[in-house]
Amino acid sequence: MQTNIPPRGTTRLTRRGRLALLAAGAVVVGTAVAVPLLTLDSAPAEPPPPTSLVVPEGWRASQVYDAIDKALRLPAGSTRKSVGKAGLTLPSEAQGNPEGYLFPATYHIDKGATPESLLRSMADTANGEFNAAPVAAGAQRNAMNVYQAVTIASIVQAEAATPADMGKVARVVLNRLERGMPLQMDSTINYAMNRSTVHTSQDDTQVESPYNSYQHMGLPPTPIDNPGEEAMRAALNPTPGDWLYFVTVRPGDTRFTSDYATHTRNVAEFNALHQNASHGPGGSASSPPQSVR
Repeated sequence: MQTNIPPRGTTRLTRRGRLALLAAGAVVVGTAVAVPLLTLDSAPAEPPPPTSLVVPEGWRASQVYDAIDKALRLPAGSTRKSVGKAGLTLPSEAQGNPEGYLFPATYHIDKGATPESLLRSMADTANGEFNAAPVAAGAQRNAMNVYQAVTIASIVQAEAATPADMGKVARVVLNRLERGMPLQMDSTINYAMNRSTVHTSQDDTQVESPYNSYQHMGLPPTPIDNPGEEAMRAALNPTPGDWLYFVTVRPGDTRFTSDYATHTRNVAEFNALHQNASHGPGGSASSPPQSVR
């Protein structure tokens, strides 16, 4: 591309012109320096608020409350305090506790959303799922009500290592209930102690709580998390079998049995593996985990 450049010597600056150019340059440089200084002094722009909230399967109500607080940029504990005034539609057995009824899904956060509006959306979604005819029929088929089915589904959600195991875990729960056996589920201990771990000690099984299924017969008083569709299907349509015990010895290796001696051997293998791991590099010694089931 050709550029029209004046011939050498045709462009001359007088002393006044040179002074004016230098002055203009000083203004430009001064401005260029001032902008970064202003940028450094100003506070960083706050990111826009999220437009949706994802509630994963198996989250406890406490986790949902914390997530809502963060999404709406509220002080910690705000959503928990708002539960009582949210006007949630819950079964009478729940006694106002929405655990199990904050349905796992993705929720759109509208402008002006509040903890109450999000909680209502979650509870309404759960009611839409749980009050459908197939759920009521499935619960009746297994001689329980819908709230009991949701509670079993919450245990299944917490205990099953894989979706394929969910139906078997549900069957163990039902078989133990039918035989008048305590459930002895570590997941209920974890809920009582507000933790998540595979390590359950003998002392843990003595904790004073209505959620301690080693000490109390039957189902816990409420669900222990918010189960998803797969766990709910498993609770309503458990896999046929006579299993009374199970333990996940290692990832991908969950062993179900109706024979206590076999289960004891499986638990011993589980304890040996985890005890060795706890004393390995980077690990810390801990009491051998006890079997639930």
